Order: sequence, then C-alpha cells, then structure tokens
Amino acid sequence: MSNSQSHWKGTTMNPTKNDMALAQRTAVTQLLNNRLADLIDLQLQTKQAHWNVKGPTFIALHELFDSVAEEIEDFVDDVAERIVALGGIAEGTLAAVSKRTTISPYSLTLTSGRDHVDALSTAIATVGKAVRAAIDQSNELGDADTADLFTGISRDLDKKLWFVESQLQGDK
Repeated sequence: MSNSQSHWKGTTMNPTKNDMALAQRTAVTQLLNNRLADLIDLQLQTKQAHWNVKGPTFIALHELFDSVAEEIEDFVDDVAERIVALGGIAEGTLAAVSKRTTISPYSLTLTSGRDHVDALSTAIATVGKAVRAAIDQSNELGDADTADLFTGISRDLDKKLWFVESQLQGDK
C-alpha cells in the first residue's frame, strides 16, 4: 500500500480533499461498484442482442439495441467517475463484474427479435430495480450527489425499458 492510499475494511481508497468521511466514501464506492457491475453487464448483454438479433424486425431492433448500449455506456462512465471522484477504485474488469453482477446470464443461443426483446427487457428491469434501491441507500449514507446520479440513471433506464418493451406490445 502506498502512502497515498488508505484501507478501510479491506477497500483501498485514494486520498481526496472531498469532505465526506472515509467510512462514508468507502460505503458509497462499494454501492457504486455493485451498480457499476450491473451496468457493465447490461451493456454487454445489450450488445449481445444487437449483434445477434435476426428476423423481420432486424434493422429496427439492431438500431434500438445499439442506441440502448450507447446510453448505458454513458451510465457506466458516470458511475465509474463518481467512484474515482470519491477516492475509490472503479472495478470494471471482467472478473470484478462477473463476481458482482445481479443480472441473470444472457443466453448465447437467442436469435429471434422477440426472444432478445424479452431477455433484454428483463435485464433492464432488474438493473432498474437495483438502481432505485441504490437511490435510497445513497440517501441513507448521506450522499445526495450519488442519489441524484442514480435518480437520473433510473429515469433513463425506465425510458429504455419502455422503448424495448414496446416491441412486444400491440403485437397480439
């Protein structure tokens, strides 16, 4: 451990002049890293759908999934940068993500647009639920800024869920 880092309950934190207490920053960065894993996994699952969708709605879904993945990439970056701003280490490696994610694994055998829409909408809803819980957890930890970050992500995930789910509606 370098002189410029601190350990708090097994978590390495970098020094910052941020006035939040070390224990508070550590707890918030752990929460942020948990949601970072979900968001990275969601981005990868969205790209899986984007690359592999087939069928009569291919181009519409291919473009929709790509736009969803791009927006999720922005969420990933915002969450990772918040972690680092608090003195934490953004844990975005495959190993860290696979250990932390709360999303069910995405099937590698899906091809139909309907199946991808169903799987992806489930994944978006799962992450949306976790992000909404993180809003309350951030507030309980006394970090309104992180709660605000999660609020924006939650709102945008709900919109993306609507866009994806609408592909299943009105079809019957």
